[in-house]
Amino acid sequence: MIQAVTVSTKSIDDIEGAVRDLKAQLDAAPPLSRNSVGIIACHYEFVLSGVVKAVQKAFPFDIAGTISSAQAVNDNAGTLLLTLMVLSGDDVRFKTVLTPSLREESGKKIGEAYRAGEGGEKPALIFAFAPFMVENSGDDYVSVIAGASGGIPCFGTLAVDDTPDFRECYMLYRGEHYRDRMSMILVYGDIQPRFYLASISRNKILDRSALVTSSEGHLLTGLNDRPVTEYFASMGLTKASETSYAMTSLPFMLDFNDGTPMVSRVFIGLDEHGNAICAGAMPKGSTLYIGVFDKDDVLLTTGKTIDAALAEKEKPSLVLAYSCISRSMSLGSDTFAEAEILKKKDAGNIPFLLAYSGGEICPTQIQSESAVNRFHNNTFILCVI
Repeated sequence: MIQAVTVSTKSIDDIEGAVRDLKAQLDAAPPLSRNSVGIIACHYEFVLSGVVKAVQKAFPFDIAGTISSAQAVNDNAGTLLLTLMVLSGDDVRFKTVLTPSLREESGKKIGEAYRAGEGGEKPALIFAFAPFMVENSGDDYVSVIAGASGGIPCFGTLAVDDTPDFRECYMLYRGEHYRDRMSMILVYGDIQPRFYLASISRNKILDRSALVTSSEGHLLTGLNDRPVTEYFASMGLTKASETSYAMTSLPFMLDFNDGTPMVSRVFIGLDEHGNAICAGAMPKGSTLYIGVFDKDDVLLTTGKTIDAALAEKEKPSLVLAYSCISRSMSLGSDTFAEAEILKKKDAGNIPFLLAYSGGEICPTQIQSESAVNRFHNNTFILCVI
């Protein structure tokens, strides 16, 4: 059995006060079991002030996670906030893994780090945390982990901050922060994690579709055997495609045509050749649709997904959630609306942590022997244990 406790602090510049806050909240909770690990989400100012490093030194278990632009736990939500979910159990175990720099040969390094950490013993679940790196694709991360693990369910996030150029998007591991490494928490034991995701309502997806006829990773180069810019022109999106902000409310929806649910992709911009740069792979042979994203649909899909997650007969031990930063942008000034929905629907007071994400990692299906792990944008994802 796994148990969870969530704690938080707003003390950015008071290192001792931050540690004291977290310790007091943890001491007030039921005692931790023999094996523990921490999942962290916080504003980057907690890194710069030294709080993150001090928090790791103060606790006798490994802590991993990412920077986030906003985060929430059961009794606290904020942008300038540090949140920590502590997982614990007598019959579950945790191993933490840190990769070398991913600036070169990222796939090889992730695979080698995972296999070394696993040591031949298959975990029941992998939590994965990575920085936002323009030169790498989250799909590649997920593909490598899936291949190395044999399809173990993988759930996680890419960091996102609130700077204009995303310069503080750190992955956090054992008190240190990195712009070019991934960390993983391998969970062992008899657990049955369940995964849920919300993207966009079906009636918000436009009927007109296009076949991806050429692409290079996350670079979309051809639709229906025509240049991408011609497709945008046919949809009346020539002007909108000139800036990524104008396209925030028009996510790309990809059907891989393999029976799995659609995944969403964020449009980043056009390169000098008129190709579309996307925040995720655009595989040739998939079908592209355009959706219409708005606040009402964000809240509707989030609510339905939380309802589905909490409809299980057995009360969950924890809920870990990540939501794409693009969903936050659609909420306008109501930044914490998704967290409020989760809090209101959490009648059983289930420990939860919700943080915003620069890219979401979540299975779309769990088969008899493996999971179909996917990388998402524009998505709200839940792991329920």
